[in-house]
Amino acid sequence: MAENFELLRNVTIGQYIPTGSVIHRLDPRAKLVAMALLITAFTLTLSAPWSLLLLAVVFVVARLSRIPLTYLWRGLLPVLPLLALIFALQVIFRGRLDQQSPVVFEWWFLRLTAGSLQLITIIAIRLVAFIFLLSLLTLTTTTTHLTHGLEHLLAPFRRLGFPAHEVALVLAIALRFVPTLVEELDRVAKAQASRCGRTGATNRWRPDQTARARLPLIVPLFLSALRRGEDLILAMEARCYVSGAHRTRLVQLRSGPLDWAAVAISAALVVIVWWAESGLFR
Repeated sequence: MAENFELLRNVTIGQYIPTGSVIHRLDPRAKLVAMALLITAFTLTLSAPWSLLLLAVVFVVARLSRIPLTYLWRGLLPVLPLLALIFALQVIFRGRLDQQSPVVFEWWFLRLTAGSLQLITIIAIRLVAFIFLLSLLTLTTTTTHLTHGLEHLLAPFRRLGFPAHEVALVLAIALRFVPTLVEELDRVAKAQASRCGRTGATNRWRPDQTARARLPLIVPLFLSALRRGEDLILAMEARCYVSGAHRTRLVQLRSGPLDWAAVAISAALVVIVWWAESGLFR
């Protein structure tokens, strides 16, 4: 039986595609703040139309970044079982608890109401938007710029003893190593498949089958991750890396009108969504 190995092809978080777009040229601090504001807007909204409108804004950002939408949609394939599980749980439990909304579908113990259907739609849109936003952040920002941006945003907390540089470095390395670990998992799976191991022939809609197939890969993956971490430590020590507030930077971040415009538009969306959801438009 042919083995299917497409793990890295479906992982968009942590990768970088230099397209030279206007989104790529934005200050990383503006990207981080704008992403946080958009996530806040998605969290505030409780209606499907506003969620779809915000999702359309994310698609506009993707178009401006010149990242193919098909590539972004590919990053949703690993979470499709999670979306199906959320839908099933909402149909089974939420439909029984919701006695006020009209019933859309009912059969045996399954009961789907208009309220539960709206909640399922909002949760699905939020999950898709969060994945798209995080993918766009790493696809349009290098690890170096992302680290410097996080460190600048966390710098005011240094007065409270917060290790801003260390936290920013850890978060940036964690995002950068996502595709690396997936590539390592793919390599280990291929090595075991060459020894007649059934690690690639799994059904995406059968989590139990996937878990059994991936279980023999956990120990080699952890050993490889620890080995890569040790190599990274040795490389940083060989370059005399010392953390602290007195480090000099080759990359100097400067904000421009486009950066302030991106943050202002994101903040305006938060205010509009909050205004609409609070009933001030009625």
